[in-house]
Amino acid sequence: MNIDKMKSQHVEILEKISFLRKLSQAGVSSNAQEIATAIVSMSAIIKTHLSAEDQFLYPHIEQDGNSKLRQVSSKFQREMTDIVSDYDVFSRRWNIASKLIGNDEAFRRDANTVLRKVFERMQKENKDFYPLVERM
Repeated sequence: MNIDKMKSQHVEILEKISFLRKLSQAGVSSNAQEIATAIVSMSAIIKTHLSAEDQFLYPHIEQDGNSKLRQVSSKFQREMTDIVSDYDVFSRRWNIASKLIGNDEAFRRDANTVLRKVFERMQKENKDFYPLVERM
């Protein structure tokens, strides 16, 4: 199964996280519009990525994958539930510049928690899951 598009989406999301980190360090309120725009953009990539996983990757693995890959796939799919929920709350909370202005520390705390989960998850997929999928 070719997962090059999913891997490139990971790169895009990681770049957005890095960009958000830089903007946050430079000042949340003073970069509120850019932060909100980046969150909306990242959310679109994440939504597309998750849809591809749910509609194509996981069903394909369930149908054609070996038992080890099916187990790993099921585990990754279950773990994603909380991460998606947390990210959804985060993105809705901070997707408009006016919500960010004056809330620098709250945004930083929230971003550090939620975006770290997203970052760590993608690293885990890149290291532990995608190589198995590519060998399928």
